[in-house]
Amino acid sequence: MVSAIHTLRLTALRSTYRFRPRRTILERPRLFPLPTFHTTTRYNARDPDDNNDDYDYDDEETPLEPASISFVDSLTPESRAFYDSLSPADRLSYEADAQKLDEYMKSERVARLMNAEISLAANDVLKDTSPDESMEASNERFKSGFMSMGEDDEIDSGEDETFEGDDISSIAHGELEQHRELREYARVTAWEMPLLSKLTTPFQPPTHNTPLRFRATTYLGETHPAALKIVLEFSTIDLPLLPAERLTLIKLLGVRYDPRTDVAKLSCEMFESQAQNKRYLGDLVDTLMQEAREGGDKFDDIPVDLRHVKWKPKLTFPDAWKLGDAGRREQLQNRWAERERLEAQRQLVDGARIIEEAVSRVPEPEMVTIPAPRRTKPGGTTRRRLL
Repeated sequence: MVSAIHTLRLTALRSTYRFRPRRTILERPRLFPLPTFHTTTRYNARDPDDNNDDYDYDDEETPLEPASISFVDSLTPESRAFYDSLSPADRLSYEADAQKLDEYMKSERVARLMNAEISLAANDVLKDTSPDESMEASNERFKSGFMSMGEDDEIDSGEDETFEGDDISSIAHGELEQHRELREYARVTAWEMPLLSKLTTPFQPPTHNTPLRFRATTYLGETHPAALKIVLEFSTIDLPLLPAERLTLIKLLGVRYDPRTDVAKLSCEMFESQAQNKRYLGDLVDTLMQEAREGGDKFDDIPVDLRHVKWKPKLTFPDAWKLGDAGRREQLQNRWAERERLEAQRQLVDGARIIEEAVSRVPEPEMVTIPAPRRTKPGGTTRRRLL
């Protein structure tokens, strides 16, 4: 029992350890005032079954008294077990020591010392950590990795794990990414492109009201400088102009007019979008037509300059050399008659007949007897018998 009381007193002494006084606490500049410890007045919670929304909680000025809790109910399960093991006298001593400890911890001196320690620790932390360093640390912390690239929430994915030689190379990752892209386009081709058939419209050839033809080039999602270029083609005879006005327009077009096909070609790529380039070409054609109609100078003294056109001779097959159906039949009949005449005179070469005649003229081979060689004894010589 004495040991239990001794343990309780040591615990109280550790809790009431006197901080070493620091004279530099008041000398250091504080970034913010010292916080004060205080208890907040408690109010009754709102009854969930109460539907009175007109009740004003700000008008409630009378604070409620804190609920009285017995000393035994305020103990933790471990302290309660230790408290129950004591005798009545030791329990009174235990309660008295706890009451003294509670009064000491609520004293103004302890609150002032704790506020000073908290302020000093906060100043040290803010002094050691600059805003730039904290920003860099946060950026490094939420740096997205390779596996989270393209995801909706890259921060929650985290960084990549440390490479330990158990992964494929960068080239292999590139091939894998290309394979994923091909599979994505394959899925689009299989499931989404067939739905575009619902948006098809029948082709309608251009009419006289739409003489302008615009052409653009796309590179299937790739960024290319020529993707912004718009080419305009039109025939001068399709425009609503008089012959004299059409001649003036041809002179204004200059090298952009091709007299062989009566087609003028204009292009533009100086704006950042295809729509702007197309609108510029349309306005340019309107300006040229207005100048051809209402211009003061008709350029009557200037001939049409067509030196930019390289005329190429177009060779045509003479009509006199062409064979019609009757001429073709006559040619075939003459060819067949000549073949029959040569066959009758045996002037045509027949390969099979010539080979048969050559084979028949070859004499038959004669049988030749070859004597067998004489055998000799091993290691000996052949002796001749003398007669």
